[in-house]
Amino acid sequence: MKKIMVLITACLLISSEIYAQDITLPAPQTDGGLPLMQALSQRQTQRAFSSKELDAQTLSNLLWAANGFNRSDKRTAPTAMNRQELEIYVVLPTGAYWHDAKNNILVQKTTEDLRSLPGQQEFVAAAPLNIVIVADTEKQGNKEFCYIDAGYISQNIYLFCASEGLATVVRGMVNREALSKALNLPEKQIIVVAQTVGYPQ
Repeated sequence: MKKIMVLITACLLISSEIYAQDITLPAPQTDGGLPLMQALSQRQTQRAFSSKELDAQTLSNLLWAANGFNRSDKRTAPTAMNRQELEIYVVLPTGAYWHDAKNNILVQKTTEDLRSLPGQQEFVAAAPLNIVIVADTEKQGNKEFCYIDAGYISQNIYLFCASEGLATVVRGMVNREALSKALNLPEKQIIVVAQTVGYPQ
């Protein structure tokens, strides 16, 4: 009986540790920022990043702007036929996470630092954040729509970065096979693009 109690306690501790790896983000701040025309005028691609990490509030705001829910069942980025086939994975120094946009939680997929996989340039592995846009091909059978829809998310990220003084660059050149395996993506999910975000160097 004592051994069983020890095993149960150990299992509870392990499960609580696994749960604790998820990150509950603060509610996004959906007001403020630059006026649209000013953000558009300052939108740019940058490839030099500081190692300074984004704080939890800025990350929450960024992910909401990228593809969060701005109504109960609709997102900030449109999708063809409202299939909502795109999901965001966040690659940080502490591991890789799926962004549960409904609950605003980063669900940890691995504790490995995968930042070298979303791109081939040196700055990718050194930057504090890489966003990976993933499409569920069963939700959206037409891959062309997936690529177009991913463009909306990427532009949302660009405009948020322009508004907040952050640097960003989107890339189609991604080690998709290795990154898909590291994220444990099912076959129906494909990586569309990756986008690096951080403070300018």
